[in-house]
Amino acid sequence: MTPTNPRYGLGATTAGSQALFDEGLRKHMLRIFNYMGIGLVLTGLVALVVGTTPALYVPIFSSPLKWVVMLAPLAFVMFFSFRIQSMSGAGAQLMFWAFCAVMGLSLASVFLVFTGTSIARTFFIAATMFGATSLYGYTTKRDLANFGSFLMMGLIGVVIASVVNIFLGSSALQFAISLIGIVVFVGLTAWDTQNIKEQYAENYDQESQQKMAVMGALSLYLNFVNIFQLLLNFTGEKE
Repeated sequence: MTPTNPRYGLGATTAGSQALFDEGLRKHMLRIFNYMGIGLVLTGLVALVVGTTPALYVPIFSSPLKWVVMLAPLAFVMFFSFRIQSMSGAGAQLMFWAFCAVMGLSLASVFLVFTGTSIARTFFIAATMFGATSLYGYTTKRDLANFGSFLMMGLIGVVIASVVNIFLGSSALQFAISLIGIVVFVGLTAWDTQNIKEQYAENYDQESQQKMAVMGALSLYLNFVNIFQLLLNFTGEKE
């Protein structure tokens, strides 16, 4: 019989190691969601202040500067993708906060289009959808890896269609983009959560774990923001 006494045998050693791993994973996931939550608060505050202050939003959104503000988040994401390995954990975290602030500038325009009540309502709907699918991704025993390629193909399709619709201005196409986009980003939330969980390894050094936490927070943050923006097309009430 395999010994189970905490002081003797493989059974106790294995159980103890698993408990340590589970505790480390719990702290890792908690750090990721803390980063994401703080990032969303920072984004919301910047968007609220800029979107409700004419002295700030008029110079930005009534000039070509609006394109810089709109494209800046994409530049940050690309920078993260190419430079994360060479950055320190503290540097990656600082860049994440800067990205969240810039995203707030980009999202300030929603306060110029939609009512505050509908924005708040959409936020809570998005939070509920995100929370449910992320929990599913964390707890499910089903391997979601096979869905990853389909979701990425869907994401590419949504991006291309969105760019095309900038020139077409089709409301029907925008409706389809929003509907498909919500499905894609909800799926990506579950997939990313499971992927983050599986990538965790207790033997990573503290620096690597911090960068992993930042990148995990970034991926989940982007999913949430996109779900929120796309939902606004359905639930948002215009001023």
